[in-house]
Amino acid sequence: MAQLQLEKPIAFFDLETTGVDPAKDRIIEIAIVKLNPDGSRESYVKRINPERPIPAETTAIHGISDEDVKDAPTFKQLAHEIFNFIKNCDLGGYNSNKFDIPCLAEELLRAGVNVDFKKRKLVDVQQVFYKMEPRTLSAAYNFYCQKEHKNAHAALADVEATIEILEAQLDKYEQTVHNNVDELHKFTGGDDFVDYARRIILKNGIPVFNFGKHKGTAVTEVFRKEPQYYDWMMQSDFALNTKQCISEILNTMLLKK
Repeated sequence: MAQLQLEKPIAFFDLETTGVDPAKDRIIEIAIVKLNPDGSRESYVKRINPERPIPAETTAIHGISDEDVKDAPTFKQLAHEIFNFIKNCDLGGYNSNKFDIPCLAEELLRAGVNVDFKKRKLVDVQQVFYKMEPRTLSAAYNFYCQKEHKNAHAALADVEATIEILEAQLDKYEQTVHNNVDELHKFTGGDDFVDYARRIILKNGIPVFNFGKHKGTAVTEVFRKEPQYYDWMMQSDFALNTKQCISEILNTMLLKK
């Protein structure tokens, strides 16, 4: 079976959360498997107290209840430990570019840990799958590995399945999907975003809005013509990282005047 060619460690991770909105919801379980260039693996798994009730409909999906996490540490208590475990690692997961990375970044920022995942290579295994054989994670596991994903939505089981799927993808698509993190990062769309929530993306190297009435328009153009739009975003319920990014864009724009 194909093995990833690594020049530095890559940490594949999966989150279970109270919901699907990175700006509002909280992590209740994190599992990380770090693959090292020497072939060794390190694992990190923690349940986390989200300091808020877990909705019943969410518990129905992943099986984690308020009782399960009532004595667990909070994310703030674990933030530096988690950050240090993935320090200097590229990052991977399943749907990680659109969900897990924005959620993790938001939790770290809330805990006062400044992160810049743009300096990491990001490998989203779902994007390989969607470009080649669109399916869900369980179907992907069955399709590529000929196995049933029996513990879906258990964080460690999901991340282990993700790694197996990627290894099988590297075998199946060896002429198309290259066996190194730099190429996987490009193939899975790791360079096209400004903020982790993808509210702002890059178009020909220029940050443009990816939502709402200004979708497809350069952020600086909107801020010049409609400066109150910046104020509205800062006062609204956007992710902290999104607000951080638009502030940097605005400050750079003002300095160039």
